Amino acid sequence: MQTAFITGASSGIGRATAVALAKSGFQLVVTGRRRERLEELALELSGTPVHILTFDVRDRTAVEEAVASLPTQFAAVDVLINNAGNAHGLAPVQDGDPADWDAMLDGNVKGLLYVSRAVLPAMTRRQVGHIINIGSVAGSEAYANGNVYCASKAAVSMLTKTMRLDLLPHNIRVAEVNPGAVETEFSNVRFKGDEARAEQVYNGFEPLRPEDVADVIQFMVTRPPHVNVAEVLLFPTAQGAATTIRKQ
Repeated sequence: MQTAFITGASSGIGRATAVALAKSGFQLVVTGRRRERLEELALELSGTPVHILTFDVRDRTAVEEAVASLPTQFAAVDVLINNAGNAHGLAPVQDGDPADWDAMLDGNVKGLLYVSRAVLPAMTRRQVGHIINIGSVAGSEAYANGNVYCASKAAVSMLTKTMRLDLLPHNIRVAEVNPGAVETEFSNVRFKGDEARAEQVYNGFEPLRPEDVADVIQFMVTRPPHVNVAEVLLFPTAQGAATTIRKQ
C-alpha cells in the first residue's frame, strides 16, 4: 500500500485530496494545525490507515520533529502533496501589512521547502517518489493588490521546475497544480474572517470545488511510473484568466 503525505489536510483541497486518495487505496499521513478536524477526517476514512501529524509548516523544527516521528508503517512516503498555504490581505504594496507578507512567504514558500526537505531523504534513498505542489494561477498572472501572494506562488512555480531537475537523477516525479477560483476557506482567511466579503468573491458564477482539484491530483498520482503530468492549470468554465470571470 502506497503512502501519501498531505499538508493542510484539515480543510479545502487538502481534505478533498485525502478523501480521493483513500478511495484510490493509499494510506495517509494527514497534517495541519487543527487536530480536531484531522481526527474527524480520520474517522470519516475508517478502513483507511491514517496517521495524524499536527504542526505549522512555517515552523521548521516542528516540521522536522513531526516527520521524524512517523512510525515505520508510514515513514516511506511515496507521494507528497504540498498543499498548505495561505493568502492574507488584498492591499496595494505601499499599504501592505508586513505581518501578512511574512505569513504568506513563510507558509507558501518556506513551508513547502521545510516539508519537502524533511520528506525527501526517504524518497532519494529508495529512488522513487512523487511530489505535487499546489500553486495558483496567481503564480503566472499578476493582479492588482496581489503583490506578495502572487510573488509567493510564482516562487512555488519556479521551485517546482527546479525541484524536478534536481530530483530527476533520483527518479522522483515533481509536478504542480495551479487552480483558479476554488471555493474554500481561502477568501475567509484572506479577508480575515469577513464572511460577507469572502462570499462576494464567488457570487454570480460556479467556482471550482475542492473535489475538482482533488480529482486532478488523484489522476496525476495514479499514472504509470513513466508518466509525469508535470503542470496543470485548472479553471472553472466561467474563468478565462486570473481576474477575468463571466458572472451572471
